[in-house]
Formats: sequence, structure tokens, C-alpha cells
Amino acid sequence: MGKAKVLEKAKRKAREIKRNIFVLFLAYKDPRVSWYAKLFTIVVVAYAFSPIDFIPDFIPVLGYIDDLT
Repeated sequence: MGKAKVLEKAKRKAREIKRNIFVLFLAYKDPRVSWYAKLFTIVVVAYAFSPIDFIPDFIPVLGYIDDLT
């Protein structure tokens, strides 16, 4: 697999994650959503935008996936 394909795949995945975070935001604003689902949404969105690395890179696979998101 060439570098261009890997880069394009990473960009596509980043756009998908960004879209999913926006969907979570819309779900948070919906009055039909329960309070615990809204709390979970806040935690997920805060984690996605947090500059703090909660999962260290030395943990195999998970550390790098965390950095990708």
C-alpha cells in the first residue's frame, strides 16, 4: 500500500470521526435524549477534543488509535 493510499484512508477516517462527533452534538441538543445519554455524549466529545493523552503511546495499538482520533 502506497503512502498516498494510507494518507487518503487516514483522512477519510478523520472526516468520519468528525461527522460522528457532530451527530453526537445534535443528539445532545435533542430534548428526547435521556440525561445519561447526554452525559455520555459530553464525555465522548470532551475526550475527542482534549489535548491530554489519556492512553499513553507505549500501550500497543490503543495508544496509536487514541492519537489518530
